Amino acid sequence: MMEVENICASLYVRALKLLPPDIKAGLNDLLQDETSATGKTILGVMVENIAVAERTNNILCQDTGIPIYNIIIGHNVGFDGAELKSAIRRGCARATRENSLRSSVVHPITRKNEQTSCGVRVPIIHVDFDEREETVSIEMIPKGSGSENGSFLKMLLPSDGVAAAKRFVVDRVIELGGRVCPPTIVGVGLGGTSDLCMHLAKIASTRPLRSVCPDEEGAKIEVELSAAINELGIGPQGLGGRSTSFAVHVEIAATHITQNPVAVNIQCHSARRARAAITPGGIAFS
Repeated sequence: MMEVENICASLYVRALKLLPPDIKAGLNDLLQDETSATGKTILGVMVENIAVAERTNNILCQDTGIPIYNIIIGHNVGFDGAELKSAIRRGCARATRENSLRSSVVHPITRKNEQTSCGVRVPIIHVDFDEREETVSIEMIPKGSGSENGSFLKMLLPSDGVAAAKRFVVDRVIELGGRVCPPTIVGVGLGGTSDLCMHLAKIASTRPLRSVCPDEEGAKIEVELSAAINELGIGPQGLGGRSTSFAVHVEIAATHITQNPVAVNIQCHSARRARAAITPGGIAFS
């Protein structure tokens, strides 16, 4: 498990310093389409910040976030689950100590900070499975507080319909304004139970740009809400313009006949994530 520990430590640092290519491209697209002079200026500063971070080997944002590790295990892979969890925690703590990162994780009552980016049930670890042979992928997401505070859940009734869910999303974006460091990715969860719906919204907000909801009806809502939100005039950092959001992403799950839950989770313009795939042929970072 030393290999997993090393990967998890490297991914944390990589995610904090290197913005994914799709987000860089998204910022450039918004810069081309922005009609507000102020909006263009702010987007330009964001692009420069990314370049400076890479040039100086520095982190993109002072908020090192709540560390999230998403593990996807394929066919014919054997892991000791308890040791996997321990290796992820060790890697997270090592990255924090060895790179003098600000630990943003505290006890919710005492507010004690262990200075390791770890705590009770943190880092957050999600494990899923897919059809790939002899492959394990590890994704690290440092979820910043500013955007994570833009999280909402509403247990609508079926009679409220899809229109009420869309209205809930738009109203929350208006309510948040510039507090979530736009341009954002607006993650929307539809269906499931209350906890699953919130998890779906987090999956949606951390999906790569230009990815599309695999459900046809969910994909339609993505297009509709993406257009609507960029007509609100909130703009970069809430100072006006068309670039309020890179996109709205939707994830869905089946739900109960008497429920119609909707959840929102926001990702800020510094949409950080890093991935590694472990195969018999070696380790590939992306």
